[in-house]
Amino acid sequence: MAEAYFKLQNISFSRPGFAPLFHELNFEVYSHDTIGLVGGNGAGKTSLFHLMMGLLKPSSGEIIAFGKTCSSEGDFLDVRTQTGYLFQNSDDQLFCPTVEEDVSFGPLNLGFSHKKAIEITTKVLSELGLSGFEKRITHHLSGGEKRLVALASVLAMEPKVLLLDEPTTGLDEPAYERLIDILKRLDISKVIISHDERFLSTLTETAYRLKAGQLHLL
Repeated sequence: MAEAYFKLQNISFSRPGFAPLFHELNFEVYSHDTIGLVGGNGAGKTSLFHLMMGLLKPSSGEIIAFGKTCSSEGDFLDVRTQTGYLFQNSDDQLFCPTVEEDVSFGPLNLGFSHKKAIEITTKVLSELGLSGFEKRITHHLSGGEKRLVALASVLAMEPKVLLLDEPTTGLDEPAYERLIDILKRLDISKVIISHDERFLSTLTETAYRLKAGQLHLL
């Protein structure tokens, strides 16, 4: 049987002063799933990712990640080592001067030696077609290059699950096609938020629409 990586059970969530965003929402991610999420602006797609990563706390319900019930910050520290989260805006994710420093940051935080972190960085950049980018200045990169470097920084952590928030934003056609090829080759679970129907239909097996606090199978 496929392993359950995430189980969100009867999740309710609201921001202070606003109507409830989720009401007893249920969502599951298993090994080798590729799931699409669509919905209008403000429907809560990014907030759902934030709940899964422990960046927001539900007002009720239970989050089970990798077989463990998670409620405290300490619980989610392990979740974040196994879950790669690609932000909607790459500039929010890239904060080191060079590409090599950005991509190696995660492995170093996981306790790898500097030598091993550089080996991982070189390998991941090569797999993404970014060999030779190691010493490039991050803020000089194009939008598509930043997106791929941000993805490299996530993949360097060797996650079991990828959460991708509008990954095609700012990509030209060659970068768009390269991203599709990369994601197709990745044998890990993926949950993809996107307004791009072509992108989702190419990659995902299952898709949900988030509307009125609930997920509806498409």
